[in-house]
Amino acid sequence: MKSFFVIVDGLDGSGKGAIVDAFQRWAESKGLKVLDLRTYCREKNVFPTADEISAHDAIVSSEPTFCYFGKAIREELVRISDVKYSAMSIAQAFALDREVLYKRVIIPALRMGKYVFQERGLSSSLVYQPVQEHIQISELLRLPGNKLALEHAPNVLMIVTVKPETVIGRLGIRQKADYSIFDNLSFQRKLDARYRSDWLRQLFEQHGSKVFYISSDEPKSVDETQREAVQLLESSLSGKQ
Repeated sequence: MKSFFVIVDGLDGSGKGAIVDAFQRWAESKGLKVLDLRTYCREKNVFPTADEISAHDAIVSSEPTFCYFGKAIREELVRISDVKYSAMSIAQAFALDREVLYKRVIIPALRMGKYVFQERGLSSSLVYQPVQEHIQISELLRLPGNKLALEHAPNVLMIVTVKPETVIGRLGIRQKADYSIFDNLSFQRKLDARYRSDWLRQLFEQHGSKVFYISSDEPKSVDETQREAVQLLESSLSGKQ
């Protein structure tokens, strides 16, 4: 089995997590042994060992991670509170979390020939932090973790598109709210424009990624979006063989 790396990105509430879950079910349906890094890190608060990675065929991941720096990002840096952090501080934290994730899990898994399905990645940082404050893309790409991620760009970057107004409605009915500083309509509109931009697509294409856009807007159901994403995954894999 040849390695294959897919990142699914988009606005909060766009359905990217549901797509990654569908990829996990797809892998399991093929008889592949899947390591869900999200659950693993939540339960153990560490990353898996090289032997644990080797014992699986596919890795399901997310950014930020659920341990170490990623846990601090989720629980402190991007939550609404009286304590504020600059966009650069947040960008540096994401880059450090990313660097550890790639060195401990992503790069070893790809070298072992594993599938990696990940929710969010470098594309998120390039979209979010310059909207939060005016940070140049060149500044972000100089951060070691971001540089490392671009050097190991995914085979496929799948961007889930949805109207910002739809996203705000979905975030309002989540059973467990994230209480993110980014969950407001004005911010989401700016993010949406960046996710759909030519420069983002071209940056990843220049580093070998195929970039696909998949709509999750109503009236399309979650099941329909997941089926379309799996079809894209299968066609991408068959094209790589």
